[in-house]
Amino acid sequence: MSTVIHKPSPFQRLMPLLKGFDGPLAFGIFLLACAGLLTMYSSGFANGARFFDHGRNMLIAGFIMFVVAQIPPQRLMAFAVPLYTVGVALLVAVALFGLTKKGARRWLNVGVVIQPSEIMKIAMPLMLAWWFQKREGQLRPLDFLVAGLLLIVPVALIVRQPDLGTAILVLSAGMAVIFFAGLSWWLIVPPILMGVVGVGLVVFFEPTLCADGFRWPILHDYQQQRICTLLDPSRDPLGKGFHIIQGMIAIGSGGFWGKGFMQGTQTHLDFIPERTTDFVFAAFGEEFGLIGNLMLIAAFIFLILRGLAIAVEGPTLFARLLAGSVTLSLFIYAFVNMGMVSGLLPVVGVPLPFISYGGTAMVTLGLGLGILMSVAKAKQLVQS
Repeated sequence: MSTVIHKPSPFQRLMPLLKGFDGPLAFGIFLLACAGLLTMYSSGFANGARFFDHGRNMLIAGFIMFVVAQIPPQRLMAFAVPLYTVGVALLVAVALFGLTKKGARRWLNVGVVIQPSEIMKIAMPLMLAWWFQKREGQLRPLDFLVAGLLLIVPVALIVRQPDLGTAILVLSAGMAVIFFAGLSWWLIVPPILMGVVGVGLVVFFEPTLCADGFRWPILHDYQQQRICTLLDPSRDPLGKGFHIIQGMIAIGSGGFWGKGFMQGTQTHLDFIPERTTDFVFAAFGEEFGLIGNLMLIAAFIFLILRGLAIAVEGPTLFARLLAGSVTLSLFIYAFVNMGMVSGLLPVVGVPLPFISYGGTAMVTLGLGLGILMSVAKAKQLVQS
């Protein structure tokens, strides 16, 4: 009697790897990826390679997400200290002998040119989540102080480059972990109130603070100019204020329904600067209007709420802190980019996830989404 051995098909071999993937999260990623490709085809039409490169970057990010999703959260802990240490060492190397472009020293040549600050967007929440996992059940105020020191060192090195946009993202990712770890509201509310009062004072005294020849003691000149341009873009309509003015014109000209796909005049007549990267939201708003903007914002809200739900149900403190930080980082990315393009926040060079062109940012996005998928899979395995 012969024995028949059935060889599993490639699909059957792939199924165990796909098991546990979070369906709602994948659906949100799919929607935003489609929006990104659609927008890039239109905004980058003059440069045909941009669309195909954006698609390639998305495939690379998807592959990274798939691979990272296979790694259980407890194994991700093993990467925390080495990745943080390497990231800080590379930032120190940048400060000593990094490459300078357009007045900023942010890059390092290690055979290929890299931007080490991007590593800290993932290394920072990993490190702090690892720290609080080790201190679980015995947290003291000193532990939060150590966490603050772990956070402030790379942030200070990034600010020194200078790269305020990346510094804000790394700081927000770290602060999200510290907040979720149980930082007291008595320590959170006062800085927020001071910030609100500070913003109010800057707006009230704007004529004096932004007068020619007046210098702010803490910020660089270009950072002062960005804030003053935000308060009054007409101060330099053909220079520093050009980006904000053209972004607002494009979004406003889109109206309620938008001008239609490939019909954006501000976009295709090259009025929008950086229309495929930092200011891609202006190109999107011109062609798809208010209704398109609301749908895009709704897709981001859906993704963020799903990420927070995954974080809440994480099987360990490390998984919960890491997933929560990654999710809030996505929120900060989207909020800051849309805010600066709309003239509500200073221009700081923060990409819009899925929509903006950029290889390094897309890889970082894939890593973050892979971590969320990993936590979601771990939750389902624990429940089963």
